[in-house]
Amino acid sequence: MDEGRALFVQIAEQVEASVLDGTLEEGERAPSTNELAAFHRINPATAAKGINLLVDRGILVKRRGLGMFVADGAREVLRAERRRQFADHHIAPMLAEAGVLGLDVETVVELIRARGVPGRGAG
Repeated sequence: MDEGRALFVQIAEQVEASVLDGTLEEGERAPSTNELAAFHRINPATAAKGINLLVDRGILVKRRGLGMFVADGAREVLRAERRRQFADHHIAPMLAEAGVLGLDVETVVELIRARGVPGRGAG
């Protein structure tokens, strides 16, 4: 666990990563708060707080008496959130710097294509 961030946030991010990479499929049972607490050696209330973040965002759904399950559409919701974060944290600053350098959008796109996009190859 990362000392610099709240444990419950890290728990939520870990479950999110499992949904994004397919380790946890939509409709599949998510780890319980007690399982997460035991695995990470943390208070179950801390694990529950992380899980509840995901429930509040619609990533996990509670099924009374059965546990938490990955919601239908959760993976795409997470991808959309990550795309927005990527644009805010990487694309916007890149375009701002491009403007300072006098580069237009087409030139920036050409520079990106020249480097290649991971998983897609160049062009």
